[in-house]
Amino acid sequence: VQLQASGGGSVQAGGSLRLSCTFSGRTLTNYNLAWFRQAPGKAREFVANIGKSGGSTFYADSVKGRFTISRDNAKVYLQMNSLKLEDTAVYYCAADARWLRVRSQDYVHWGQGTQVTVSS
Repeated sequence: VQLQASGGGSVQAGGSLRLSCTFSGRTLTNYNLAWFRQAPGKAREFVANIGKSGGSTFYADSVKGRFTISRDNAKVYLQMNSLKLEDTAVYYCAADARWLRVRSQDYVHWGQGTQVTVSS
């Protein structure tokens, strides 16, 4: 399984970005998918996840109502609206075939990360 995240960049507070993560090597529909992020000096934290069928989603309280996770047959997406300074981080996509959880240690497959920088 290979994951490749893209779409990061620099944006002003209040702006939007859409992250994408391309999945290859296995059948995507067999995997639960998630986004995590890691800010400088902080631990990696859960952002959102989505189940194999796309019918189940769950968000961290800090992004609820602003971020939307979605998926299709080849990618998982994270639409980020109303971005705040505290959203600045490296964003990682992750996949696991076993379960849909919020702990980073529960995900086996990881992408390389894409930087999101929000400025005032």
